[in-house]
Amino acid sequence: MEIRRGLYVITDPGLSQDLFYDVEAALLGGATVVQYRNKRADRDNALTELELLRPLCHSAEALLLVNDDVELARESGADGVHLGRDDIPYEEARELLGDEAIIGISCYNNLECALEMEARGASYVAFGRFFPSQTKPQAAKAEIELLRSAKQHLEVPVVAIGGITAQNGATLIEAGADLLAVIHGVFGQDDVRRASESFSALFSESFK
Repeated sequence: MEIRRGLYVITDPGLSQDLFYDVEAALLGGATVVQYRNKRADRDNALTELELLRPLCHSAEALLLVNDDVELARESGADGVHLGRDDIPYEEARELLGDEAIIGISCYNNLECALEMEARGASYVAFGRFFPSQTKPQAAKAEIELLRSAKQHLEVPVVAIGGITAQNGATLIEAGADLLAVIHGVFGQDDVRRASESFSALFSESFK
């Protein structure tokens, strides 16, 4: 499946008492990508959760990606993986997952990294944090101008991440973000579906 412009949600076991209910609500609210991120789960539980999430995502025409773990992505039949600087090298991930897999790369605040990863075949690149982040408060700060430069030089989709809310997300879309990656702004809210709808509406507005 292709990467569709829109809301990119990242799961957090500390925020969801019912993972499947919350992911379904996010999808009903318009999420186009779901990244499974669970640093606590053992492998069997993670596989079980992913195998249940996959048809849920695909029925909504959304992608299911795995954070960091290429083998888990392969075993679970997920659509791909998201990799950071300390994870398996891109080429090894591509060899294990195949040409059709989605492989996204965190490039933080580094446009040169993004240009290099696009040339090597990455499916998308992610920049951030753009705002103070509850998940990674010490992450390097990225400036909004980076998105404008990225859209001038890159052809792959650009993801923005880090402290994004429905109130500040529009500025990132206007600057060139194709997707907004969100954890607390969706799964930390009382009404997950409504929170997702608020983000999805930002993309609808940007077309006007």
